[in-house]
Amino acid sequence: MAISDTSSITGQNATSAATSSNVSNEDSEQRFLKLLVTQLNNQDPLNPMQNAELTSQLAQMSTVSGIEKLNSTLSGLVNQTNSNQLLQATSLIGYNVLSPGDTLITKAPEEGKEPASQAFAVELPGTASDVDIKIVDGTGKVVRTISAGSMTEGVNAVTWDGKDDTGAVVPAGAYRFTVDATNGSATVKATSLTFSQVAAVKQGTNGVSLELMTGNNISLSDVRLFL
Repeated sequence: MAISDTSSITGQNATSAATSSNVSNEDSEQRFLKLLVTQLNNQDPLNPMQNAELTSQLAQMSTVSGIEKLNSTLSGLVNQTNSNQLLQATSLIGYNVLSPGDTLITKAPEEGKEPASQAFAVELPGTASDVDIKIVDGTGKVVRTISAGSMTEGVNAVTWDGKDDTGAVVPAGAYRFTVDATNGSATVKATSLTFSQVAAVKQGTNGVSLELMTGNNISLSDVRLFL
């Protein structure tokens, strides 16, 4: 193959490099072509480079260029996805979301009125024939035991009327609850879920997170429901 043909390729690449915004990619192509031209200039006249060899090396350059462009495209798609997630997450500000947690906050009821019911949920990986929920105060004392009976796979809603086992209204404050779920003799692992209001949205190195009024931070994937 004539060296003049290769020089033409080099000229075309130089023009492309001048107009392309991807400087690193064009620099790599120019270095590759300079090495190729040097190889052609110094080849053995009695054993010149075959067309197949030249085609193979040019194909390698094209492959490297294609991979760089693909990486750039994927990076753009990831950034766009993160922006879309952030935009969607901001719409949750002010809403109550159901996410992993075991804390319930009670308030003193108005005089002559019943206390507000506390809504929470239990998530199960499979059916449980018997589910017991224990609500404990700050000292670790069990104030209420709720026999919920059987529950199905997925998220199961539960309410607590804010009273202890004797029917008396519990003092206002923070309480925790534990879940004991079984299916026959087998234990079913349960995930406690509580409602909390979204106060802010953050974009971090690990993606979008929601800051709750309780002070906890959760990811979008932790949200099971919002109201």
